[in-house]
Amino acid sequence: MNGRKICVAGILAIALAATPALVQSAVSVEITVAPPVPRVEVVPPPRPGYVWGPGYWRWDGHRHVWAEGRWMRARHGNVWVPEHWNQRGNHWVFVPGHWAHG
Repeated sequence: MNGRKICVAGILAIALAATPALVQSAVSVEITVAPPVPRVEVVPPPRPGYVWGPGYWRWDGHRHVWAEGRWMRARHGNVWVPEHWNQRGNHWVFVPGHWAHG
């Protein structure tokens, strides 16, 4: 392989490694196993400049696993839409949490 091809391959590898969130956000999870009922969480007292992201059931490839709620730095003019599952026929589709204009 000549030097130019090695350089281009290296740049592509670095770019992909530096953007895992972009690569990960394109993954869709669709399963036939309904998530359990959400757990009851005790929400800590409000923190200025933060919003609470409630816990949710995530799929680990074999089963549902509870992900604890967490504080996230607030984004001015946006609201947090929590992670959730939508039922489509006999399947369940995971919708990642995201910020929406509010």
